[in-house]
Formats: sequence, C-alpha cells, structure tokens
Amino acid sequence: MSHGPATPMTAHAAGPLTGEAHVPGDKSISHRALILGAMAVGETKVKGLLEGQDVLDTAAAMRAFGAQVEKRDGTWHVHGVGVGGLMEPEDVIDCGNSGTGVRLLMGAAATHGFAVTYTGDASLRSRPMARVTDPLALFGARAFGRSGGRLPMTVVGASDPVPVRYTTPVASAQIKSAVLLAGLNAPGETVVIEREATRDHSERMLAGFGAEIDVADSPEGRTVTLVGRPELRPQTIAVPRDPSSAAFPVCAALIVPGSDVLVPNIGLNPTRAGLFETLREMGADLTYESPREEGGEPVADLRARFSPDMKGVEVPPERAASMIDEYPILSVVAANASGTTVMRGVAELRVKESDRIDAMATGLCACGVEVRDGADWWEVDGRGIGGVEGGATVATHLDHRIAMSFLICGMASKNPVTVDDAGAIATSFPIFGELMGGLGAALISEA
Repeated sequence: MSHGPATPMTAHAAGPLTGEAHVPGDKSISHRALILGAMAVGETKVKGLLEGQDVLDTAAAMRAFGAQVEKRDGTWHVHGVGVGGLMEPEDVIDCGNSGTGVRLLMGAAATHGFAVTYTGDASLRSRPMARVTDPLALFGARAFGRSGGRLPMTVVGASDPVPVRYTTPVASAQIKSAVLLAGLNAPGETVVIEREATRDHSERMLAGFGAEIDVADSPEGRTVTLVGRPELRPQTIAVPRDPSSAAFPVCAALIVPGSDVLVPNIGLNPTRAGLFETLREMGADLTYESPREEGGEPVADLRARFSPDMKGVEVPPERAASMIDEYPILSVVAANASGTTVMRGVAELRVKESDRIDAMATGLCACGVEVRDGADWWEVDGRGIGGVEGGATVATHLDHRIAMSFLICGMASKNPVTVDDAGAIATSFPIFGELMGGLGAALISEA
C-alpha cells in the first residue's frame, strides 16, 4: 500500500470530553485470527475484527496464500487451507505499514518450500527484518533483502524444515510469534525462550485452535513449547477492543479539564495493560468496570476522568514489553503531570514505525516541554495541566501513534498543535477523528 498525499490535521484546545468511546478491535489479535484461521481446516468466523489498513493488508495476504477471506453481514469468514497448505503467492505481498503483519507472515510461510517477496510503505521498508529472518534461517529458510536486512525482501521457505529451539535476543512478541508460526509446519517440538515475557496472544490463540502448546517458567526464562504439524480446528473469535487504541481517548480524558469518558470492552491481557497500571501510579482517575473474560482474554470497561493532580513516575524497565506502543501517548500525559517521568529499557522504540523517542522528543520540545533522551531511555519534565504551550507543527514520520499522540497533546495545550500528516492513523484507528470528535474534541483536517 502506498501512502497518498499528506493530510495535515490540527487539534485545538477541547472542552470537556464526555461519552462512550467505542474503539476498534485489537490489532494484535486481529492479525493472528486471520493467519491462524487461514491455517486451520474449515471456516473460522471473526467478529469485531479491526478493519484498519494494517489488518486489511494481512487479509489480502492470506488470500494470496490460498485462503478464502471475506466479510459477510458484519462477520469475517476465513476458509483455511490447513497447516502446510499455504500456496505460493502469484505476486509480491505488500504489507503497507504493518511490522506485525509482515513479520508474522514471514513466519507462517517460512516452513513452506516456496519463495515469497514482501514489501511495504517507506516506513516499513526502513525497519529491520533480520530479527525475524535470523531465527527463521534455523528452520532452513533463506532471506534476501536490501542492505541492513530491509524490505523489499524475498524469503525462500524451507522445503524440509527442522524444529528450532530459540532464545529471543530482545523482548518482542513479533519474533516469538514468527518462530511459533513457522514451527507449526515443522516436525517435532519448536521451543521459544523469552527472558522477559511479551504479549501472549499467539500462545492463547494457538491453544484455542487446538495446537499442543505448553508455557512454563524455567531458569532460562519463559519457555513456550509447540508441537508441530497439528490439525488446527476452526474457531469463532470475538476480538476484544484494542487497549493500544483505547489509550488515546483514555489519556485525553485524563488531561482535558472536566472530562469523563467510558471506553467499553477493552482487552486487559496482563501482557498489554502496562500503560493503565502506570497511569494509576501517576494518580490517574482510571477505573475498571464490569471485569470479565471473553474468548480467553480478560476484558473490562475503562472509565477515565480528568485527573489534575498526576505526578511523574519512573516506569519500571521490566514493564516496557507490556506497554511498548503506549510510551508516545504516555509522554503526552507526562508533559501534563507535575515532576519528571522517566522511561528506561525502551530501545525497541528506536526501531518502530519511526524512531519514536526522537519523534516525540522533538515534537514535545517544539511544544515547550523539556525532554532528555539516550539510546534506551528518555525522560519528560511535566508542566502540569494547562502548562504545555503547543503551537507547533510536528513531523509524524508516517507513524500513526506519533500522529495521534500529538493530536491528543493539542487538545490540552494553550495553542493548537498540528501534525504534518494524519493519513497513517488509518492503519490502526481509522475512526480516530470521528470518535474523538464525538467526545467533544476539536480536530480540523486540511485534507
């Protein structure tokens, strides 16, 4: 997917944000539901799928691999081809902006004996892929890409794959999931060891589809063992709403005076809920209502109210894996708190859709906030509610979370904040502008 002309957007100071925010389905779960549905035998039905461009690109990829994927009457239907049944695509697989999509797809196809070429937009083509292709090579796959292990890249799958035992060098659910998906079509047991636990949607969903998978703690770390070549059973999946998307209306409510926002049916998997834990430590008025379990995932309704007395905190480095995508919006909340918020162990932010530490630091400084950063840390000096000057035009670097974070920033700043391009928001949160406007935000698009 190529990115079209830039679409600047400006956020003005908002009055109280009130109402219910029905955010889209969880992106991580949506990707996995399509991929595993395509590798099952029979029809998987998916309700609440995130229909952002990232996930639609994965749906198109699974069609290219031979599965039938279509939406009927509000439900997505995936007719799978079974483990080992993926077909060689006739064309290049374009994953648009999605790092999750391309890395999981590489894993799923890596133990099939054919070649697949992957590409994406300018942002995705700048991101490192060796962190996934290196472990896939242990199965027997071979990767040929641009210098630095970047897209476009052709991965030649292993015709005679072998099982793998792999310790992830960094905390990354994408690496773990790619190896597990590759292990589905390898004989014997594939083992992934994590020194730090990452989001476990793949393990939960693999078990739900009938794979034999075991998760245990060992002296080496969290150990996931998958028995290869199962027959996956089709499922009916209700996708909970995305906590990473919920972060934006939640954080906006905390910093815009008078706000009271309810965000229903949010997934609260403990490997994803680090932001909400951190916000409560800062003094946020954030409550969980009607906690329950749906489809094997814990969910609840989140109520966020204006919180004028939040204070800076030091976020434990071990929490990073459970909130890695939420540090940009956390930094906006930190700018509106009192004191300094310190974030360490976050080197992964340097290789996301953009260098998110640099992008947020540059933009916040332009808005009058003092930020200091290093290779794997950064800290934000809070200016208190109403203390952020704003008045800047911020570069988003084709990064949806940078764009949304600065639009939230503008809602609580003295002067409007403009993002140079809001187009990338559609990759994960296509209804962002409409939803925030419905709560009372003042967003002006120049498209």
